[in-house]
Amino acid sequence: MSILNSFALNDEVAVVTGAGKGIGRGIALALAEAGAKVLVSSRTAADLAETVRLIEEAGGRAAARPVDITTSASHDQLAEAAITAFGKVSIWVNNAGGLPDATPRYLTRTSEDHWDAQMSLNLKATWASCVAAAKAMQSGGSIINISSRAALGGHLKNGPYSAAKAAVNSLTQTFALELAPRIRVNAVAPGPIATQNFKESIGMTAENAEALEQQFRVPLGRFGTPADIGGAVVFLASPAASWITGQCLYVTGGY
Repeated sequence: MSILNSFALNDEVAVVTGAGKGIGRGIALALAEAGAKVLVSSRTAADLAETVRLIEEAGGRAAARPVDITTSASHDQLAEAAITAFGKVSIWVNNAGGLPDATPRYLTRTSEDHWDAQMSLNLKATWASCVAAAKAMQSGGSIINISSRAALGGHLKNGPYSAAKAAVNSLTQTFALELAPRIRVNAVAPGPIATQNFKESIGMTAENAEALEQQFRVPLGRFGTPADIGGAVVFLASPAASWITGQCLYVTGGY
């Protein structure tokens, strides 16, 4: 196999959670461009329809399955939907996550309900999806968990999320040991990615974008894009990464 062909995903079938917009949509588009058939999932059917449209417009194949990833049955439902649509599952990207109420919180001011909601979305759902993916991958495959730069160090006002993503890194390493050699399990940890949600959270506009990028002091000089994360996921899912498992790739611009 040539080195360029080793990055191709022809004949692969991917499940991508949280794929209605932002990073998840960027991942789904990248996987499809690399040759994979993609089942996209999120809670909002209209967002998924747009992701499917973009993939198909570019010549790829996609199907959608709206689910709430925090519900116990949703993970097996995604596997079944992918198998029904495309015959198998060989790549699974756990991208769904974030702040359930869009509000960063100090650990000392986090209620038990808010803590449980963060863990359910960012950690428990990842664990359950990994289990479902492992059952569905009859011929082996690749699981990729989307972590975060916030998993490193302490993060004022973002403690629950940071703790959950640090746990996702540990979960990734343990699944990699349990599922080897049949299934590889890795993670990608994005830094500041200029999605719509990110722009709104920091008040970013066309007028102040350059100043905000300088304020963040990203060594590579810009915020990331969903395509940056998509490229990393394609690599880890591809034969080019066939001897990589249990790793977390930080895609942060050096931040």
